[in-house]
Amino acid sequence: MKKQNGVFLQIAQLGHPVLREKAQEVKNVDDPRLQSLIDDLIATVMDADGVGIAAPQVYQPIRLFIIASHPNPRYPNAPTMKPTAVINPTIIYRSKDKKKDWEGCLSVPGIRALVPRHKVVKVRYSTRTGKSIEREFTDFVARIFQHEYDHLEGVIFLDRLTSSKDIISEK
Repeated sequence: MKKQNGVFLQIAQLGHPVLREKAQEVKNVDDPRLQSLIDDLIATVMDADGVGIAAPQVYQPIRLFIIASHPNPRYPNAPTMKPTAVINPTIIYRSKDKKKDWEGCLSVPGIRALVPRHKVVKVRYSTRTGKSIEREFTDFVARIFQHEYDHLEGVIFLDRLTSSKDIISEK
């Protein structure tokens, strides 16, 4: 994949304490360092064939993540959407209906697991320009949002499993 703007960042691996910290609120969306980090996160997630990445995964314990759903070798049936920066998110509604589906994580390479997630979430967050957005996500994109939001709370997808029998090797 050709590099756009931004550089590829090293991804923290399971066991690193940054993945278990509760991330801090972003105070200034206009900070050039934040804008550069957003570009770097987008470059990193696209290079890694991911569909989302959170700032804590690149050693930055702040409330920022990218949703970048697109078909790729890891998620061939993913819907296509423009990479979106999500800053200081809150989940304001979760559907009662949940669905178990396969997830992986760039910080937990080689492992997949069946994770129960709410099928619908309504969320509020700031964009990279500081605009406040309320949006509803469903199905796969709702799953990405919840997975990345968990990273901001210090939660890894494996923490959500109902059974360790739901874990497989990607090979």
